[in-house]
Amino acid sequence: MTIETTHIAAAFDRDLEAIQAMIMKMGGLVESAILDASRALETRDEELADRVRANDKLIDALDQQVTEEAARVIALRAPTASDLRTVLSVMKISASLERVGDYAKNLAKRSTVLSQMPAIEGAGGAIRRMAKEVELMLKDALDAYIQRDQELAADVRLRDQDVDQMYNALFREFLTHMMEDPRNITACMHLHFIAKNIERMGDHATTIAEQVIYLVTGKMPEEARPKGDRTSYATGAAGEGQA
Repeated sequence: MTIETTHIAAAFDRDLEAIQAMIMKMGGLVESAILDASRALETRDEELADRVRANDKLIDALDQQVTEEAARVIALRAPTASDLRTVLSVMKISASLERVGDYAKNLAKRSTVLSQMPAIEGAGGAIRRMAKEVELMLKDALDAYIQRDQELAADVRLRDQDVDQMYNALFREFLTHMMEDPRNITACMHLHFIAKNIERMGDHATTIAEQVIYLVTGKMPEEARPKGDRTSYATGAAGEGQA
């Protein structure tokens, strides 16, 4: 390896470390947004919900910064095939984190609306437990990325089915509440959108895990992602495009 090549490789490593630091900062903000939004729903804390909505701008700004830095590295460093794979994966991970941040913001928005309505018994705690499971998936997916841990990433991918099952249970519960008392319909519809948004967050955590597997092996997982959502026929794309 020539001195010039060594310098280029070292510069690329420094650039990548800086981008990865942004990803981890972004991940921390997104994890907090998930937990804070679900807590705001359970405790009817409108001030906390407002903070989640305001902090989404920080997540969006980091996503933009990651994209710009990654594009700069590609243009200036002309990375090799494996290094290019790393940079492109970083961009995809950033995009997934930004989307999860949007879903957390949506949760906070609906929490503010729900705080003005009669509470649906048990819904806040169930939503919080589901959100916590997704937050742990996201945390493990990001840890797997930093450590290049294929086994941890594969575990995250499998856990998405648990989130789908939690969503299915909530979906049935909300239907029951609506059938028992039509006055619950509006609140339960909002809660359903929230649960669907959290289920989508789990999908994005799984996407991050799949990017880790791709980084380590050079291939995307061949087997189909296990899915436990049985409500799509009834709900369509509920929760998408609500940012």
